[in-house]
Amino acid sequence: MPTKTFTTAFMATGLVCPAGMKKIEYGVDGDPGLFVECRASEKAVPTWYLRLKNEKGTNIYKKLGTIKDLSLTQAQKLAKVLRAEHASAAKQAGAAAAAPAEMTLEAFVRDHVNPHNAMRKRSHGRDLQLYHRIGPKFGHLKLTEIRRREVQVFHNELVQIDKLAPASADHHIVYLKRILNLAQQWEFLEKNVLAKVPLMKVDNKVERYLSAEETQRLVAVLTTDLAYGASYVLLFLLSTGARLNEALQAKWEQVDLQNAIWRIPASNSKSKKSRAVPLNDSAMWVLSQLWTKGKHDYLFVNEATNKPWVTLTRAWYRLRTKAGIENLRVHDLRHSFASFLANAGQSLLLIQQLLGHADPRTTLRYAHLSGEKLKEAANEASVIVKPSGSKAA
Repeated sequence: MPTKTFTTAFMATGLVCPAGMKKIEYGVDGDPGLFVECRASEKAVPTWYLRLKNEKGTNIYKKLGTIKDLSLTQAQKLAKVLRAEHASAAKQAGAAAAAPAEMTLEAFVRDHVNPHNAMRKRSHGRDLQLYHRIGPKFGHLKLTEIRRREVQVFHNELVQIDKLAPASADHHIVYLKRILNLAQQWEFLEKNVLAKVPLMKVDNKVERYLSAEETQRLVAVLTTDLAYGASYVLLFLLSTGARLNEALQAKWEQVDLQNAIWRIPASNSKSKKSRAVPLNDSAMWVLSQLWTKGKHDYLFVNEATNKPWVTLTRAWYRLRTKAGIENLRVHDLRHSFASFLANAGQSLLLIQQLLGHADPRTTLRYAHLSGEKLKEAANEASVIVKPSGSKAA
């Protein structure tokens, strides 16, 4: 770009585009970044521009006006104002870029994590509960001030002082790790200092399955005690292995009675993936007993309130006690359904698909239930290789 002294004479006759060129820019001597662009078109009017640098170091251009609109003095004054505004904006942007690391955990969770999780996690309510203990301890600290040792001390205190189970204490640390993971992903932090904080990893999973005799007693109660319709929900769970929430939100439009298929939409599934559940004879019998067909959108409606069921706690305790069964949760009906499949020799892959497990490792808990079937298979092999006429040991 040629630099010129913008005299009155030059501005009157020199602002032209040379022959053979489409355009040319003339820089103002002594005023870097300010220039006039001249184009070859006869209708084009020489125009003032100001060249600036953005935060990435690349050029940006501000159009000021034509030479008919602005004199040299006016263009220089406007350029001075724009440079000042640009410098101020860059300074504010730099401060804003540095601000995330200075944000407190409380502000980050309130303004960023909670809105994000509320749209994506069904367990968001549980996260809020966990933060009730995390917030008073670390909420006032800046994200950069959270230290691994203090978090490990907090972890131990949850068990020793607050008397939480080790697994419950782990939930708090896992959630705190996830918060800082988000801070790192969103470039509020360079790294998550809690990434390698160890958990107690105490296995407190409850493994409770109905025995054959308990199943008979429970089914006998559920098929005769039909007060308000809660029994039908429980029978449906035992027949399909569905989660309670999936059944309570089930609608008739999701059921294909002709093909015996129940389609659970992604919005109702824990894995956030839709799946098709085949309905066995038992499940189809339950559906045939429901009075809601053609009268309600939902399958299971409390006859006392004429509204869909939202909880079965009280009804479950009463029915469970009536059947003489202790320490069985509603969710254990799902486990029992899986145990029926495993003990019938069905593969873990099939069980995974029927239960809708996203991770096959979740299904492995039922592997030991098929032990008798494995023994039978092993014995069959021993019969094949056993010498003719020999006796089994």
